[in-house]
Amino acid sequence: FFLVYGRWSKARFGGMKFNISYPPTGCQKKLEIDDESKLRHFYDKRIAAEIDGEVLGDEFKGYIFKVMGGNDKQGFGMRQGVLTNQRVRLLMSIGQQCFRGYGRRSGERRRKSVRGCVISSDLSVLNLKIVKKGEQELPGLTDEEKPRMRGPKRASKIRKLFNLTKDDDVRKYVNTYRRTFVDKAGKTHSKAPKIQRLVTPEVLQRKRRRASAKKASLEKSKADAAEYHKLLLQRLKEQRERRSESLAKKRALRQASVASKEAAAK
Repeated sequence: FFLVYGRWSKARFGGMKFNISYPPTGCQKKLEIDDESKLRHFYDKRIAAEIDGEVLGDEFKGYIFKVMGGNDKQGFGMRQGVLTNQRVRLLMSIGQQCFRGYGRRSGERRRKSVRGCVISSDLSVLNLKIVKKGEQELPGLTDEEKPRMRGPKRASKIRKLFNLTKDDDVRKYVNTYRRTFVDKAGKTHSKAPKIQRLVTPEVLQRKRRRASAKKASLEKSKADAAEYHKLLLQRLKEQRERRSESLAKKRALRQASVASKEAAAK
């Protein structure tokens, strides 16, 4: 039996797996804990909560863990913002957490099952991240550094990774992640990340060309509008002249008819 929000419930307890990661070294370690007294400190905690690592043992003294997520025994993932320790069905659309965005129609929504963001004994896997290192080194987690398999591709992120300035050439630093491999034919190839958003003279030239083309288009549209306005004024002037001529002819005919009637009456 265990306590859930003020009431006792009966459940089958089979332990919990912890995936602990340490971003500075890029390493990750899995722990399986069956001791209920240790797991009790994690119950009723939410995602993004920070927990003292000493509750797992003396080797974690001084460490602080941050809860990043988890999965229950049926494989359903936890979702931030769902304030329950049970499973619920939510109507989700593309782009939301715990919903696959590809292979769907535009604007499609589906009702999916997700686990709440509150930790309970129904979880089988809990993901933790070390936010503060403790006194002792953890073998396979903090004592060794695992290099990144692939580096960043965007130029601004490469500068941020290597602490570069605008004047430094980022093309010299992608060789850190250059790898060589042999294909099926036995030929050796070398591959490095393709830099995105790299500002080169060709890029600046294309930018200037687009700006000049846009400026020329605006000038041409202004000239065409001025010419059209001039032509429109001319057409209106001609229309007024033709109308005044027709009115003058009608007036002359009317006066002639009146004069002829007066002459006939005499």
